[in-house]
Amino acid sequence: PSLLSSILNLFLCALKFAAGFFGKSQALIADAIHSLSDTTSDIAVIAGSHYWSRPPDESHPYGHRRLETLVSIFIGLMLLAAGAGIGWEAIASLHNKQGSQPGWIALVAAFVSIVSKEIIYRWTAAAGRQVKSSALAANAWHHRSDALSSVTVLIGIAGTHIKPSWHILDSFAALLVSFLIVKVGLDILLNALREFTDTAPQLEVISKIRQCALTVDGVIDTHDLRVRTSGG
Repeated sequence: PSLLSSILNLFLCALKFAAGFFGKSQALIADAIHSLSDTTSDIAVIAGSHYWSRPPDESHPYGHRRLETLVSIFIGLMLLAAGAGIGWEAIASLHNKQGSQPGWIALVAAFVSIVSKEIIYRWTAAAGRQVKSSALAANAWHHRSDALSSVTVLIGIAGTHIKPSWHILDSFAALLVSFLIVKVGLDILLNALREFTDTAPQLEVISKIRQCALTVDGVIDTHDLRVRTSGG
């Protein structure tokens, strides 16, 4: 499901970007970049897995998994830059009283995005329940967040068609989506920095490790348990 949803998501990104460009909608272009955040990490993992999946060697006795963390930091910084750029442009356009009205192609693309993302959400969520995967379930909700982002864009574009003088709504929608992009970038960046600084995982993870150790014959108790994350 993840691979196919990534392919579909790339197609939706291209569709929204093209429709936003030709339909003159800042909000839809911002939404395309927001959707791209779903697959950016997948692409980075596929491209870099050849290197960080290598076994430990003399120069890297703990393996190469930190390369994945490094790529995550790069992705987070890129998303932060993209979100800040979109937000700045949206704020600048709010002062433009002669803004252009987004075309119908932008309105149609936003609607297609909402329907497609909801279908992908339901499909991924069902697969997550079937295989009992929390990762798939989390990814499904990421798709639904994209659908909600597209709803914001649809409302903004529709408002400009109801009343052309409301073209400022497209800029407000773009500004809102830029905040979502920045949030995704910050989440990715902070999680990667926690790995680089050897931050301990959640207590549930440590508890599972302790319980696993206690199942070994002869083990009475555990102490001084130190845990760190490497490459997810």
